Amino acid sequence: MTQKGTVRLETERLVLRRFVLSDAEAMYSNWANDKEVTKYLTWPVHKDMYETEGILKSWIEQHEKDDYYSWAIIEKQIDAPIGSIAAVGVDANIDMVHIGYCLGRCWWNQGYMSEALKAVVRFFFEEVGVNRVESRHDPRNIYSGRVMMSAGLQYEGTKKQGDRNNQGICDSMWYALVAEDYYKTLD
Repeated sequence: MTQKGTVRLETERLVLRRFVLSDAEAMYSNWANDKEVTKYLTWPVHKDMYETEGILKSWIEQHEKDDYYSWAIIEKQIDAPIGSIAAVGVDANIDMVHIGYCLGRCWWNQGYMSEALKAVVRFFFEEVGVNRVESRHDPRNIYSGRVMMSAGLQYEGTKKQGDRNNQGICDSMWYALVAEDYYKTLD
């Protein structure tokens, strides 16, 4: 792997970029304070914008590391953050990244997260040189699984009671794509 850190990525409708402190208000109001958005996530809804600012400060400090990957998802038409996507786990021993993401409810079911995940998957395989991209979701969050499949990740199995999220102990469905299979899709 050639670690590159959080670099700007662009798709047809989105810009994926590093967070800045001025994103706090949009992050808080667009997704971080919404119990429906965080329902199946591993972090709780933010109590106030000060909590969001504190988290953003810690992310911004991490951006200087070349093995840290955390993007604000910016919808080009409104030029504001509508969600986030990140490598929430990096294992250099097997050249693997584990992706986590969330999106404000106003932008659900419009293909935005699939578009962002496809861009991140492409970046990790073609620019960073990972061998494996993986992600997981609670089986009750079927839309997240659809996002993973739309980005080319393949279902690998379900860990029974192998995770915890805001609903408590839960099953987790695992999806992944390895470089060998990714490059076959480009032929």
